[in-house]
Parts: sequence; structure tokens; C-alpha cells
Amino acid sequence: MKIGLDIMGGDYAPEAATLGAILARNAVPSEVELVLIGREDKILEILKRENVSPSGFHIVNTSEVIEMGDHPAKTFSKKTDSSIVKGFELLKSGEIDGFASAGNTGAMLVGAMYTVKSAPGVIRPCIASPMPKDNGKFGIILDVGLNPDCKPDVLYQYGLIGSIYTEYVYGIKRPRVGLVNIGEEEEKGSLLTKSTYELMKDNPHFNFVGNVEGNDLFSDDKADVFVCDGFTGNVILKEAEGFYNLLKKRRINDPFIDENFNFEKYGGTPVLGINSTVIIGHGISNANAIKNMVLQTVEVVEAKISDKIKEAFK
Repeated sequence: MKIGLDIMGGDYAPEAATLGAILARNAVPSEVELVLIGREDKILEILKRENVSPSGFHIVNTSEVIEMGDHPAKTFSKKTDSSIVKGFELLKSGEIDGFASAGNTGAMLVGAMYTVKSAPGVIRPCIASPMPKDNGKFGIILDVGLNPDCKPDVLYQYGLIGSIYTEYVYGIKRPRVGLVNIGEEEEKGSLLTKSTYELMKDNPHFNFVGNVEGNDLFSDDKADVFVCDGFTGNVILKEAEGFYNLLKKRRINDPFIDENFNFEKYGGTPVLGINSTVIIGHGISNANAIKNMVLQTVEVVEAKISDKIKEAFK
């Protein structure tokens, strides 16, 4: 297995990404090869300083960087020797099995949509985020920002995509799929959620359990997969991040909160419904977050999620 890592992506690149790669090298199985994509001179400089041999990595040199503030689509087509563009070229050609970056999110999405492209039958890919539960288990919420406007058939597909991910990554058999809404009753909600409910109920493709509300998200009582449009999902995700930051500012420490609401633990969010494995990390990722982003990429590749989604949509 070969995992590509964008060394030039993120607010603290290339330092954090290279240090994260070193941590990841010590954490992944020996058969996993880490492909570091970026300025070779910078990578070698940091490896030498840390007394780490470059022989433990495969380095792909690039001369350009897509900055965090660059226009995603325009820059992707112009900076063809950037680490992000090169990463997607390697992914498309099969030279790497997964690609992870904490760089420009828009450029990563452009690459996912127009280089490796959507899996056949998938109307719109989505971004999923782990949802920690009060009993230590995990579910996922999708979409969390890729598609702020959705139609009912798109949300229906998210139910199937989320079920596949949750079963094969978290090991939950027949995961429960809930539709995020403002009430549990079937008649509650917007035109979108009410129409989606009609599509989801009694469907043969996944285990739909009905509407779920915001206070169900961190409990294991109702669902394992939480389906919503990207606008709603992003608000939920950012609110959870804000709540975690509020607790830290007030110096309120709790092992469960510290362990499960810190983005560093997850490293990134997978783009689901495309023809390969792409993980997008937080721009402020430090070395530990980069390490966990690489570990998550390995996990998703091993689970063959993209293949399973393609098979389900045949």
C-alpha cells in the first residue's frame, strides 16, 4: 500500500507535515509506503535535523504550492507542479492508493471531483465526519460541507454511503440511519427533509430509523449514521468544535471530551463517493494531527470503501 501525503499543505507546512510523516512512519505497518509530495530540499532538511533517514520514505519533488488563500479551480489548473495537483495525478494513475492533505480544501475538492471523479451512479460525493457517542462508540455525519444544497435523492444516497462506511470502518453491522430534522415525527421538517423521509422509509438498501434531532447526535440511542445537507452538517460540526474550544478556554477538562472532540485525533475527513481514497485535514493541523490523518487514510484504503461504494451503486 502506498499513501501519498501533501507536505506543502496546511498552515504549518512543511514543518508539521514532515514531522507528522515521521510519526506516521513509526505507527503504520512496515508494508505501507509513505510517499511525501512537496519540496524535496525542505523535506530532506527537516529529516536531517530530526536524524531520520530519507530511505524510509519515497519523496516526489514539486516546485509549486497551492496556498491556503488561492482560488481553488483556477490555481489547480495553473499550478500543475504543485503538491496537491501532483498528488491527484499519482492517485489517478494508481501510483498511490490514497492521498491526504491539510492544504487548500477547495483545491482538494476540485481534485477529487475532476481528477479521480465521482463513482458511477453517485450523484454528488460528500464529506463525512466522525460523531463521538457518550458510550465510547462512533457514528458519522454526512454531508458536512461539500454540498450545502441537496435534493432528496442525494440525501438518500448519503444514507447508503454512510451505511457502507460505518459498517466497514467502524464494524457496525446493519447501521441505523437517521435523517437530521427538527422533530422525530414524519410530518416535521422542511420540504427537503419531508421529501427525503418519503424516499427513505421502507427502503431496501439501508436501515432507516426515522428522523433524529440535534440532541441525539452524541447518543447511541437512535442512530449510527446522521444524514443531512452540507449546510446543516457544517453548522453542527463547527458548533461542536466551538463547544470544545469553549471548554478549553474555561479550563474544563474531561477525558471523554479531550479524547473525542479534539480534531487532532481524527486528522481529517474522508471524501466519500469518489473513485479513490482522499482525506482532507484541518488547515491548522500539527504533527500529531498529520500522523492521524495518515493512519485514517490507511484505514479507509484497507477497508476498500471506494470499491464497496462503487459495487453498491452498480
